[in-house]
Amino acid sequence: MDILEERRRLREEVIRMARDWACSLKFKATAILIGSYARGDFNLWSDIDILLIAEFTGNPLDRLKTIDYPPGFEVIPLTVDELSRLVRRRDPLALEASRVGLYLRDDLNIRRILENLTS
Repeated sequence: MDILEERRRLREEVIRMARDWACSLKFKATAILIGSYARGDFNLWSDIDILLIAEFTGNPLDRLKTIDYPPGFEVIPLTVDELSRLVRRRDPLALEASRVGLYLRDDLNIRRILENLTS
């Protein structure tokens, strides 16, 4: 198999796995794949970066304790207000999500918030 074809297949497999996980969440959320798998420049040591926006409480570490995610996933749990602050500051995380992020699930209509960064 051609190496480019193999990389495309691997990326699609990771996106499918991430989407399946995001869709299995039992609460309203928006999940956006960011990082190297979203950009397509992943390597053997890349993790699967997911920005997860939901109605969380507590600090981000406490939030992660309540989310069951697969090995190799790097989940960044944010509230809508936290994401909005990142957008206003044009934070690199928000810019990455708006420019290359792949929506796995968007219950909270976050796409319209992030679209403001590219206009």
